[in-house]
Amino acid sequence: MAMKIRLARGGSKKRPHYSIVAADSRMPRDGRFIEKLGTYNPLLPKDSEERVKMDIERVQAWLDKGAQPTDRVARMLEAAGARPKAERANLKKGTPGKKAQDRAEERAAKAAAIEEAKNAPAEAPAEEAAAEE
Repeated sequence: MAMKIRLARGGSKKRPHYSIVAADSRMPRDGRFIEKLGTYNPLLPKDSEERVKMDIERVQAWLDKGAQPTDRVARMLEAAGARPKAERANLKKGTPGKKAQDRAEERAAKAAAIEEAKNAPAEAPAEEAAAEE
């Protein structure tokens, strides 16, 4: 049986409240679980002690038995110091697409042209005066 340590959503509409649970991976998100390990309230400020509460010893026991935490729970465990910080690679998701890169290049070219235009008029009258003589 594949075990997961994951979040089960509770609370009303627009007022989420999550329970951190150990559950069979085949069960629904808010369905049957084996043990409640803590709570997570995303509405509280990030520096609040009440935002994430976990029974670290029970979580560690489940991890020793082979339970796999979901990505969000793994981040919470890293913040609590119960798990080593994992290296994450977001290879291509953060890079802009082809059209966005083209627009950025056009903006850079226009900015460079404007800078040249600002510098050129100061030199142009002196050249015109020299040409008139």
